[in-house]
Amino acid sequence: MENIPNPEAPLSDPWLAYFADRGHTGVRRIGAGIEGVVYRLGEGRAAKVWSGRPPADFDLIRQVYADIAQHPLPFSTPEIFDVEHHEDVLVTYERELPGDPMRIDSAHAAYERELPTRQSDALLAVLRGLAAVPGTDAMRQLTVQGDDRPLWRGHDCFRDALAALAGRAAARHGAALAAYVSDFEAGVERTQKALRSLPDAPVTAIHGDLVPPNIHIDAAGQPVAVLDFGFYTTAGDPAFEAAVTAAIWDMYGPHAEEHTAELTKLFARELGYAPATLTAYQAAYALTTYDLFGLDDRDGHFRWCTEQLRRNAVFSA
Repeated sequence: MENIPNPEAPLSDPWLAYFADRGHTGVRRIGAGIEGVVYRLGEGRAAKVWSGRPPADFDLIRQVYADIAQHPLPFSTPEIFDVEHHEDVLVTYERELPGDPMRIDSAHAAYERELPTRQSDALLAVLRGLAAVPGTDAMRQLTVQGDDRPLWRGHDCFRDALAALAGRAAARHGAALAAYVSDFEAGVERTQKALRSLPDAPVTAIHGDLVPPNIHIDAAGQPVAVLDFGFYTTAGDPAFEAAVTAAIWDMYGPHAEEHTAELTKLFARELGYAPATLTAYQAAYALTTYDLFGLDDRDGHFRWCTEQLRRNAVFSA
């Protein structure tokens, strides 16, 4: 659970008394976001008071959390211990995640040109950790954001499932993307062909959104928590996780292209992934997320996806 920056709590917040009445001492409001308000309960636990309906796949996400928590990792991950309803409000009791965000998003601060070694080491540690967690049935049943069906439905392997997703995504608003990316239909076909041609790979837990704020580190720079699963969480090839992480670590900074290239090379070398595989997965990610926030270059993510596809050696071959 993310410790979102703490706004001033209302002087008469009734939830403080509610949790205190349930035996939690020293309850403190620690943050608020779109989904609700978060309270520290002590003893490594926190509670979220939801402000609206939970996601449709909430039970699946809860099971995915439990599946990941069964495996010893060098960092914490979310885990929901209990769920209750109080006056039609959902309350979840969760593991409190330690540490502080690796850094703020590159949309809000320019990253320096040199990649800090301890940050790249932290990324490698997280990628290795998640790659050790087997993919599960619950992970396969998840729907990635923007799509209308579980990613794995009707497929026996990740590469075919991802190629099918690329086709569905291109059909959603492909005309909007084609206005900015030349030879669009052929690029989609090249990407799908490259994906379907990939060799067999292990099926492991995929976070899918390892941007710096979703990795918490301690004072020494070691990763101590990974949070905010759900955006592109699934079961799949761990090389996909590495490819996407290299691309999104710095999306909007002045050195974003250089950072993506450098991290892609680093992950290929240190984790043993074929560079061509990483390139194909980076094309697939841009092709399957381009329309999630906007449909022209006024939207930062759409603009980023068009730039990724224009220079991607698989899509623009």
